[in-house]
Amino acid sequence: MASSTRNEKGVNPVLRISQLDALELNKALEQLVWSQFTSCFHGFKPGVLAHFEPEVKAFLCLILWRFTVYSKNATVGQAILNIQYKNNLSQTEKYQPLSKHQKLWYLIFTVGGRWLEERCYDLFSNRQQQSFSRIKTYISFGAGLLKLCGLLNFLIFLRKGTFATLTERVLGIRSVFCKPQSVRQVGFEYMNRELLWHGFAEFLIYLLPLINVQKLKLKISSWCLPIAGLSNSENTLADHGRECSLCGEWPTMPHTIGCPHVFCYYCVKSNYLFDMYFTCPKCGSEVHTLQPLKYKIEMTELHV
Repeated sequence: MASSTRNEKGVNPVLRISQLDALELNKALEQLVWSQFTSCFHGFKPGVLAHFEPEVKAFLCLILWRFTVYSKNATVGQAILNIQYKNNLSQTEKYQPLSKHQKLWYLIFTVGGRWLEERCYDLFSNRQQQSFSRIKTYISFGAGLLKLCGLLNFLIFLRKGTFATLTERVLGIRSVFCKPQSVRQVGFEYMNRELLWHGFAEFLIYLLPLINVQKLKLKISSWCLPIAGLSNSENTLADHGRECSLCGEWPTMPHTIGCPHVFCYYCVKSNYLFDMYFTCPKCGSEVHTLQPLKYKIEMTELHV
């Protein structure tokens, strides 16, 4: 207990959120490298990397490990956040870098374990069906057990704040700050503004799905484009039948809903299926009956 207390005094503890942020940055970097690498093969035959994808990913992760953990004792995400790995198995109070064995085992557990997870079924698929089913059961049980251990480790990490991953706990490597952290100056005005904006944005995200935007848009358009009384001869079906009241184009399979305006069949049907209280955007009439237009409008009128 005494040596453990000395180790705690000799290092700068890292916040839990900083360790989790470093893990997310590492994942983002791997995805970025993979997307940039696959973009080089856009001109090749589709699926050219499908058969070797696990090996290619492992090779790229090997390169990242060589220039991060092996040479600098820190991943890219940790380097950005001023964090690095410490050999927690050492009994000295000062910072001790990782040993070569720890670095190699880190490579095996992270890169090798991910490659084995993606290739394990292909490696044993050529065996006999009965033996393969037994091996598949063992692999599934082992994968489930590792995930359960990872969950328990994460709960312990939330309680104590050390060893964010199961690999770090097994190898005895711990995240510490490279330099002492200065006191954080919090701008309360900026923080209040951010909190207010995020709260307003979450409220809009919750509220917008409850609003019938289509019906509201049609209602506003009917107010902005009022029409005169429908008793004039210009407001007959034959005159209005030259354009759809929704899309403004020549009506395809013209239909009426019981008002003096004409619609494309697909326009009015899709809107009515979307909103059972659909109304005409021109006059505000509700859908009474959807019937095909009986007036014969010559196509030659389109060119007049």
